[in-house]
Amino acid sequence: MPIETQELSCDILVAGGGAAGVPCALAAARCGANVILCQDRPVLGGNASGEVRMHVVGANGTGSFDRGSELETEAREGGIIEEIRLENCVRNPQRSASIFDLILYDKCRIEPNLTLLLNTTVTAVEKIGDRIQLAIAERQSTEDRFNIRAKVFIDCTGDGRLGVEAGAAFMEGRESREPFGESLALADADQHRLGSTILLQARRHDRAMPFVAPDWARRFSKQDLRLRLYACPGEEEPSHEYGYWWAEWGGNLDTIKDNETIRDQLLAVALGIWDHVKNGPPEDPAAENEDPLHTANWALDWIGFLPGKRESRRFIGQHVLTEQDVLESREFRDAIAYGGWSLDLHPPQGVDAPDEEPCVQHPVPHLYDIPLSCCVARDVANLMFAGRNLSATHVAFSSTRVMATCAVVGQGVGTAAAHAVANGISVARLASDETAIENIQQLLLQHDAFLIGRWNGDSNDVATLATISASSEQPGGEAINVISGVTRAVHGDRGVPESRRVAGTHRWMSDPAAGLPTWLQLEWDEPVVVREVQFIFDTGLHRHLTLSHHDGYTSRMHWGQPQPETVRDYSIDIHNGDGGDQWNTIVEVVGNFQRQRRHCLSSSQVVRRMRVCVAKTNGLDHVRIVEVRVLCSD
Repeated sequence: MPIETQELSCDILVAGGGAAGVPCALAAARCGANVILCQDRPVLGGNASGEVRMHVVGANGTGSFDRGSELETEAREGGIIEEIRLENCVRNPQRSASIFDLILYDKCRIEPNLTLLLNTTVTAVEKIGDRIQLAIAERQSTEDRFNIRAKVFIDCTGDGRLGVEAGAAFMEGRESREPFGESLALADADQHRLGSTILLQARRHDRAMPFVAPDWARRFSKQDLRLRLYACPGEEEPSHEYGYWWAEWGGNLDTIKDNETIRDQLLAVALGIWDHVKNGPPEDPAAENEDPLHTANWALDWIGFLPGKRESRRFIGQHVLTEQDVLESREFRDAIAYGGWSLDLHPPQGVDAPDEEPCVQHPVPHLYDIPLSCCVARDVANLMFAGRNLSATHVAFSSTRVMATCAVVGQGVGTAAAHAVANGISVARLASDETAIENIQQLLLQHDAFLIGRWNGDSNDVATLATISASSEQPGGEAINVISGVTRAVHGDRGVPESRRVAGTHRWMSDPAAGLPTWLQLEWDEPVVVREVQFIFDTGLHRHLTLSHHDGYTSRMHWGQPQPETVRDYSIDIHNGDGGDQWNTIVEVVGNFQRQRRHCLSSSQVVRRMRVCVAKTNGLDHVRIVEVRVLCSD
């Protein structure tokens, strides 16, 4: 049967269903846009998926943000990526890669404004002038071609396939110091980039498990790997349950055109490292008997066949993010996300550069803005992008490329695109439209995104007009904090630059001595008509929380259970102020583990007093509520 062509239309087409594409599509759909998400693989998640299995890291992953202290700024990302992390933590205690794939699939499938097309690759576009009219996508498994018309096209493919087909300008390789004045850039530009990695997983058995490497596997000496840790510390002996991110190769090739060659060589590299670990280096035949790494009972359980790609194309947007933007935490009026991972530069040759460290991380002193102008094409009027292909130099990209940062950028871009569509604004003018940017930022804050130095200014939120009280409170955790407008703790000289810092805990914390249940009350001078109540609960943003197949890494988290700080069982009670003692319960929740909860009321309620009554947390001896919003009827 010949390929059949189907005509589709939507408000927004998102190409690419990885760490940026999924939050991007969900954000746009939740903001009311009609969205189609095309993913060229059978599963979602990109480098985080079951096909690659890299754990998701972000702004709290390195340097100043790796301390895990409540006395530091809470750097872990909120919004959609936090929702996914919390869901995965509770629903996937076994840490299954396939269950994570299923969670992402479920998030997209249940979203009513989102159409998901898996195994579907954007292969071409049609333009009129500087605007994309439609994208052509193909799904070989069903012999279908899709002509997809949209108002806005968003490239989250990593490699930039949609944007390249549209003729958008892009950069590859490493820039020299001269164009952007970057101290960490090379003296002379080249076409090298960060390489790719294939991961593996191993399992410990109750008997010896031999391994014989194929003839084509690489052979590594101790000298070759002397700068690379290939055994993870364990409680009693080294652990080998997870692969080696530094098993990197191919950055001196074209990571798109040479990807098949890179895959073949990475399989040889990964198996060669495992052979080295299991059987000892070739120059030390006694190592097999000594087994200093206690590997006799360990066996390969899984190895990837899809390279985890770090870098390929980077589009040239209305602004190119630079080393200085990152290290100086420059303020951008059009900020839609933030980063904080170190400037993390790798030798392009990977394991073929044994005399170089596998990475050199230059700490980022503060969280930094990522502006919308880095995500809008300068030369295609209705093209946006999010993820590792955003507009940045090679040096700046080395921080923005990590997946949790890609996710918050994706949410920012999806929200901005939906706002543009709803209000008839060209995305090419979006970043320079002050009113639009303010509205987009308020939408992001409403959906639990964090933006440096910005706070709740929602005119429909009548919680800010209420008198706030509680059954008890701690010093520094006063009830009034729930309307501070900031949804995470900001402490010390780390995290947020002092000039943009709104210091404090930014949450109500009840007194442990008072016990549970406990309550928080909002009271208005005059009755208000309420249509929605929103909460942000504490989920321990000072800690790491991400799916990892590395036992040692996950052991430092509260994995397989709700976060102990989070409110579990609660109700919303209202009083209309008629002078009686009658309180009406309008919402009851049991078993919550999410950070943001939004309660849209079936009918608007006339309210003079409202109480949030908390019966249980997920482990903490007191209640922590970060924000309460009460949205009035229009």
